[in-house]
Amino acid sequence: MSISPVHSFHIPVMGLSFTVDTPVKVARFGISSVVSVIEDELVEKMRKYYCESLQLPFRHITKSEHDYRAKRITEYLNVLDLIVKNQLDIIRTERFEEGAEIVKYFELLPEDSPLKQKYLKMQDASGAEQLKLQDELRAAMAAGDIDINIMTKVDKTNYDPSGEPLPVEYNDALAALRGFALSNVSSSVVFSAGLNPRLYSYCETFDDFFPDKNGNLKKRITIKVSDYRSALIQGKFLAKKGLWVSEFRIESGLNCGGHAFATDGLLLGPVMEEFKAKREELTKTLFELCNQTLKEKGRDVFASVPKLSITVQGGVGTFNEQQFFLSYYKMDSIGWGSPFLLVPEVTNVDYETLTALASAKPDDYYLSNASPLGVPFNNFRKSSSEVQRKSRIEKHRAGSPCYLKLLSFNTEFTEKPICVASREYQHLKIKEIKASEADEQTKQQQIDLVTEKDCLCEGLSTSVFIEKHIPHPHKLNAVTICPGPNLTYFSGVFTLAQMAGHIYGRGSVLNNVPRSHVFVNELRIYIDYLKKEINKNIQAISSKKEDYINTFRSNLLSGICYYNNLLDKMQEEKESFINQMKREFAELEQQLAGMVTA
Repeated sequence: MSISPVHSFHIPVMGLSFTVDTPVKVARFGISSVVSVIEDELVEKMRKYYCESLQLPFRHITKSEHDYRAKRITEYLNVLDLIVKNQLDIIRTERFEEGAEIVKYFELLPEDSPLKQKYLKMQDASGAEQLKLQDELRAAMAAGDIDINIMTKVDKTNYDPSGEPLPVEYNDALAALRGFALSNVSSSVVFSAGLNPRLYSYCETFDDFFPDKNGNLKKRITIKVSDYRSALIQGKFLAKKGLWVSEFRIESGLNCGGHAFATDGLLLGPVMEEFKAKREELTKTLFELCNQTLKEKGRDVFASVPKLSITVQGGVGTFNEQQFFLSYYKMDSIGWGSPFLLVPEVTNVDYETLTALASAKPDDYYLSNASPLGVPFNNFRKSSSEVQRKSRIEKHRAGSPCYLKLLSFNTEFTEKPICVASREYQHLKIKEIKASEADEQTKQQQIDLVTEKDCLCEGLSTSVFIEKHIPHPHKLNAVTICPGPNLTYFSGVFTLAQMAGHIYGRGSVLNNVPRSHVFVNELRIYIDYLKKEINKNIQAISSKKEDYINTFRSNLLSGICYYNNLLDKMQEEKESFINQMKREFAELEQQLAGMVTA
């Protein structure tokens, strides 16, 4: 993502459908967001929806066409790009009067924005001076970016009509990257879930990822990371290919929505501190490697060090937290995800699910084992997909029909990979468990672990079909939603202006649930996670697992020490706030001190 020149927050990807068209809703106001494109059927349906709604030409790209996945993604991104450009052109022509979107554009900005200051100055001016300022404001308006997300692990092999595997470039992730690279948008691909050498190397195939003679990049690379070491390794891998990483996006391992990739107890504060301390060193290292490779390849080099942004997301919930991350840690932007699920202007959440979220209790949000990837997944107990999953089990029809097969990686029972959330797999696995010699209690525990896996491909796509009255291609209507634990502190339904006002300190939309600082909340989540890991392995813990747990515990204790030292430096904060946080950290430290692995 090229950090928005006007806003200090961005909207991360959420599910498959919740932000699939968010740029159409917010980009014209200068807000950048991230679209999931991996589910090409959804992308094609959305392209048809917008082309028909706006009377744009549309030709259906069928599955019989060569490279249809990439083509669908390219065409959808081109439609989004066209819509946003047209929207901004229209806004620029509007008069500065109440109710106009040009007024909304500037009213949404943070108070310390130079553009906001000029806008306020324009309001106080009159005559020729006011008209001059209005022209300057119009010229300065810029759209937010249309970024895309590719989860690097979602890269299954695809097959031709005869059942033969297609070449590797037709794998899901590579096809998605090609679709983005061949589109008209000038924005970022956000890689998440770790290094995929084959996928990263594929970027070399496309000129848009390399600088032009002026050092500009039409397509940029953003990498989601959980620590500095990961950023350095992945950044160097790409730099050695002449590919510049424009942004490292730090994400809290557990205090986030969707899949939760726990670190070894490394907490957000110490991670940001390391980035702050080593930012110049990181930039210099990657710049030298990248330019050296560009020169060897005979390509245009960067005349000067290009921008390397560091951003963060995961659990931030107040204006003060946002400002502290921006000012102390020098972050370039803060990601606000889950709270925007309560903003219909921004995300696609169907009425039933939105109503359930708006009135949810803290216990309704939990870390589950629902993901077929085997990675912890933030879940919502009141979702219709949970009702459906339990109903299928009661009817002895556990599992999903599995139409999309995006997460088909298991070959335990079949030659061709299938998904562990599928009805086929769960039927075979349950049959195997029942035939085993384990006692009945153990068998049931094993079956429960199998049937907890749920279909994310359909569940994370369905909401937009319901919300936009688009016929579902597979006639399913159960919605999976994956808010982070931070949504515990937000209740109700809000407008974009209300949520932006909350982010920028113009008001608050927090509910009455007592809320600790984001650092305390994350630490609590990590301690709960560690407890579960200990209890899960307490009967037969291996030396490797014991080392992992002890490292995890040690890192958490180091994190507490870091936070206590940090609090002593926070002179601008109220003494009561600092004392409260110190008490909370002391309580959590005491909990950790009592934890043992045997």
